[in-house]
Amino acid sequence: MALPAFDFVLFGGGGDLAMRKLIPALYYRHRDSPDAQGWRVIAIGREALNDEQYRQRAEQHCRQYLPAADFSEAAWQRFVPCLEYQRLDGTVPDDYAALAQRLQDPQRVRVFYLATAPSLFTAICGNLGAAGLVTPNARVVLEKPLGRDRASAQRINEDVGRVFAEEQIFRIDHYLGKETVQNLIALRFGNLLFEPLWNRAWVRDVQITIAETVGVEGRGEFYDNAGALRDMVQNHLLQLLCIVAMEPPANIEADTMRDEKLKVLRSLRPLSTDDVATRVVRGQYRAGAIAGKPVPGYLEEPGIPAQSRTETFVAIRAELDNWRWSGVPFFLRTGKRMSERLAEIVVNFRAVPHPILPNVAGSAAANRLVISLQPNEGLRLDLMAKVPGESMQIQPIPLDVAFAETYHMRPWDAYERLIMDVIRGRLTLFMRRDELDAAWAWVEPIMQAWEKQPLPPKSYPAGTWGPTASSALLARDGLAWHEES
Repeated sequence: MALPAFDFVLFGGGGDLAMRKLIPALYYRHRDSPDAQGWRVIAIGREALNDEQYRQRAEQHCRQYLPAADFSEAAWQRFVPCLEYQRLDGTVPDDYAALAQRLQDPQRVRVFYLATAPSLFTAICGNLGAAGLVTPNARVVLEKPLGRDRASAQRINEDVGRVFAEEQIFRIDHYLGKETVQNLIALRFGNLLFEPLWNRAWVRDVQITIAETVGVEGRGEFYDNAGALRDMVQNHLLQLLCIVAMEPPANIEADTMRDEKLKVLRSLRPLSTDDVATRVVRGQYRAGAIAGKPVPGYLEEPGIPAQSRTETFVAIRAELDNWRWSGVPFFLRTGKRMSERLAEIVVNFRAVPHPILPNVAGSAAANRLVISLQPNEGLRLDLMAKVPGESMQIQPIPLDVAFAETYHMRPWDAYERLIMDVIRGRLTLFMRRDELDAAWAWVEPIMQAWEKQPLPPKSYPAGTWGPTASSALLARDGLAWHEES
C-alpha cells in the first residue's frame, strides 16, 4: 500500500538523533519503496545552512552510520532531492512564516517530528498552531523523556493538547518498533500454545533487561539531569512490561491495545519509601574496563559534577496486583557501562512438580523463554531433552530462532517502522496520554524516596553486571539473573 504524499518536518534536524537514526531510516524506506513519490523532508535548525550544505552533511553521516553494503550511490541520488533545510529558531514566532511558505498544500500529510529537548515542545507546538500550520492531516511526534516528573509531563501534554488533538499526538518509544516486540505480540496472541501457560500458575518470574556498554557519550549534562530511571525505566522498561503482561485485546486497534497496557500500569503495586529501600537498587559506575580497554567512572566523565548522585543503573522488583500475575515478581534492570550490550525479556517457567529424571532438580528443570531485542533479534525456548547414551540423563537444549537467519532479509530498524506508522496515522505503537501519566505515577515515588535518602548510589565497576545488591535483590526470592543462572 503506497504512502500518502507527506511533508516530514524535522525539528532538531542537525542533531545526533536525526543524523544517526531518522535520516538513515527515511533513506532505507525510500530506497526500498518502489513507489516512493511525494516525499519531502524539511530539516529545521538554527544554523545558517542551505539545502545543499545540509544534504552534504546528511550524506556524510549516513555513510558513517550505515553499513557500507547498504549505502547505494544510486539510491542516495534518488533520495537526496527529498531533503530540504529551513533555518528556524523554534522559540521565535516570526521564524515560522518562512516554514509556512514551504508548506503550501494543506491536503498533504504533515509530520512535525520534535527531536529536541522536551523543554521546547510547548513553544514549538504553540508557534505551529499560531502560524496556522496544524491541519487535519498534521501529526506531531514527541521524543522521550516527556517531562522530568508527573507534573511537568502533565503540563507538556496539556500545552501540546491545546494545539493537536490526541489522535494527532505520537509519543514515541522506539523499543515498541523493534521487530522482536512485534513478534512477542504474535507469539502471545497468534499461538494457542503459550496462552494457557502465561499466568501465575506456570510462570515463576519475568526479567526485563536493557544493558549498555557505553557511558554518557558526551551527553553528560543531559544525562546527569535525567538518570537511568527517567531515561529508561519510565518508558522503555515499563512499555516492555506492558506487552508481556497485558491481557489479550479484542483486536490490535490502537485504543484497544493501549487500553490493555493501561490496565497493566494501573495494576503495578505502588512502592512506598520502605519498599524503595528493599526493592530498588540504585547504582553508578566507577572506573573499569570494557572489552579489555580502561574506561573512566561516571564522576570522571565530562560535564558530570564531582558529587553527582545521578544513577546509571537501576534494578527493581515489581509486582502486579491482578488475577493473572499476582505473586509473580517482575525484575526490571537497566544500566550503562555494563558487561554486554543486551536487551532481552526472560520468562522463567516453574519447574516440574515432581522430578523423576536424574541430575536435574529445582530451577535447573525449568523451561525458559528468552526474547532477544538486541544486539541480535530472536527467540529461544529452553526445553529439557535426553543426553545421547545409555542412561536417562537430561539437560536443557535451546530451540533457537534468529530472525536474520530465518527470514534472510534485513530487518527494519525500529525508527523505520514507527516513522511509517506516523505517516499512515497508526497509533498502536505509541503511548496515549493516560498511559504516560500512569507510568509517571508509579515511578515518581521512587524519585521522591531517593531525594530523601542521603546515601549515594551503590558503585559498580564498569564492565560488570551492576552492583552486587542487584544479585541480592533476586537471591531473596531464591532466584538469579539470567546470565548468573
